[in-house]
Amino acid sequence: MEEVHLTERKRPNVTERKPPGRASVSLDDKLLVGRVEAAGMLSISCRALDYLVANKDLTARRIGTRVLIAVSDLRQFARADHPERLAG
Repeated sequence: MEEVHLTERKRPNVTERKPPGRASVSLDDKLLVGRVEAAGMLSISCRALDYLVANKDLTARRIGTRVLIAVSDLRQFARADHPERLAG
């Protein structure tokens, strides 16, 4: 019996594919940021940011399932004094 060699087709390996790129936009050019980034900008926790949104001290916008906060609102909030406690 004669041996038959099958030729393999070269398919790109999953590990060889490049991950999707992310656009890097400077903070000055962004209009909206996510909760984690917004909390980082104010140097507070995500939970504290959630309290501010719940108390309507900050306005949140939704795009799909994402909760986004306007950078201009964050800057305006940061300029003011807030002597009251966030929770409790």
